[in-house]
Amino acid sequence: MDDTIDEVDSLIRLANVLHHRGAYRIYVMATHGIFSGQACELLQKSVIDEVVVTNTIPRDEKMDSCSKIKTIDISPLLSEAIRRIHNGESMSYLFRDIPVGD
Repeated sequence: MDDTIDEVDSLIRLANVLHHRGAYRIYVMATHGIFSGQACELLQKSVIDEVVVTNTIPRDEKMDSCSKIKTIDISPLLSEAIRRIHNGESMSYLFRDIPVGD
């Protein structure tokens, strides 16, 4: 889990260590997926099973070509947060009863 994924060399090295120590599946999560340079190609060839990022940065063709990258749409959460701030409503409501699943 990280805030940003840009270059993935150190991430892949860490995944390799986890894999060699017995990890069956390796999932990576980050808020912002930048994926500079050869990042998508390196991820596709890596032992990482899935990388989940939000749509704070638009997907490009390189990201679309990597089946391991999944994107979560957070626009409903952000729009509701803006509405609540504007109306002086509680923000804690957004973090109650968060559903598990797709």
